[in-house]
Amino acid sequence: MRVSRLRRILQLLLVPYLPLTLLLLAMLFPFYWMVLTSLKTLGEVFDYVTMPLWVLKPTLSNYTYLFEKIQFGRWYLNSIWITVLTTVFSLVVSVLAGYAIARLKFRGATLIGVLVFITYLVPKTLLFIPVAQVLNNVGMLGNLNALALAYPSFLIPFCTWLLTGYFRTIPIDPEECAMVDGCSRFGAAMRITLPMAVPGILTAAIFAFTLSWNELLYALVFVTGESNKTLPVGLINSLAQRDFFNWGPLMAGATLASIPVAILYFFFMDRFVGGLTAGAVKG
Repeated sequence: MRVSRLRRILQLLLVPYLPLTLLLLAMLFPFYWMVLTSLKTLGEVFDYVTMPLWVLKPTLSNYTYLFEKIQFGRWYLNSIWITVLTTVFSLVVSVLAGYAIARLKFRGATLIGVLVFITYLVPKTLLFIPVAQVLNNVGMLGNLNALALAYPSFLIPFCTWLLTGYFRTIPIDPEECAMVDGCSRFGAAMRITLPMAVPGILTAAIFAFTLSWNELLYALVFVTGESNKTLPVGLINSLAQRDFFNWGPLMAGATLASIPVAILYFFFMDRFVGGLTAGAVKG
C-alpha cells in the first residue's frame, strides 16, 4: 500500500513538474552564465577546470570598466531615447491603421492588411541601402535621430498586423451603441474600443520596444560617431575586436542591457500573453 501510494505521489510530482523544471533550467541557464561571467576576472573566465559554474572571487571591475573605459552610459541613454521615441510613434500610427483596417468597411481593406504584413517580412538587408539614400536626401544620415525615421519602417507594419487581428476580436456592438447614443466614431473608439484593446496595445508596445532595443543593422549603418552609437553597436565595436572578445565587460554590458526588457516582460506578462493569443486567433 505504501509503495503504491509513494509511486502515485512520485507520478503526480514528476510527470507534470519535472519536464517544466528541466525546461525552465534550460531557458534560464544562458542568463545565469551571462551574469556569472560578468562577475569573473579574465583569468577565471577561461578557467574551465576549477569551478566553471560558479564564481570563486566575484568582482565588479567589469561593470566599472563599462563606465570608465568606454561610453556605456551615453550609449545606454541613446538606446533608451530612440527606443521610446520609435515605440510611441509606431504605436500611435499602428493603432490608427489597425483600427481602420479592422473596423472601417472600405474596398481593399483585407488586401491592405496583407500587404502591410508582407512589408514587415521584407529583409532589412534589402532595405538598408534605399533607406540610407532617403536619410541622406533629408540630411539625417549619420545622425542618431536617423534611427527615429528608420525603425518605424519595420515596427509599424508588424504592430499594425498584430493590432488589426486584436481589434477584430473586440465586439463591435458596444461601439455601435455608443454611436447610436450620439458619440462620433472617434469618440466611441477612444471611450469604448481602445480601453478594451489595452492588452493588444501593450503586446505591440513590448514587441516594438524589444525590436528597437536589440536592433543592430540600421544602427550600425546609419549612425556615425562614438557618442551617437546605440548599445548593441557600441558594445560590439568596443569589446569584440577581431578574434578577441573581452568577455567580462561584454557580459556585464549584456546584463545591464537586458534589464529594461526584463522589467517590461515581468510587469506585463499576463496582458502580453492575452494580447498575443487573442491577436493570433483572428489575425
